[in-house]
Amino acid sequence: MPINVILPTDSEPSWRESALCAQTGPEFFFPEPGSSTREAKQLCGACDMRAACLEYALTHDERFGVWGGLSEKERYTLRRARS
Repeated sequence: MPINVILPTDSEPSWRESALCAQTGPEFFFPEPGSSTREAKQLCGACDMRAACLEYALTHDERFGVWGGLSEKERYTLRRARS
């Protein structure tokens, strides 16, 4: 009998389960336009999953919210620098 292995999908990466953001609401990381991202970035700075989160956001071209401690504009700048 074959064993079924469930692998994480791109829509639900395994790092998200251990990330500090899993303990907060999404509005924290997707603030209204013009609102501060400081608190979200502070939480990201203390998270062990920050690098995986940022890489996911860059790979999947996430254009909104704070991912891996960076805002949309900061990720855009990083993408351009990598090119």
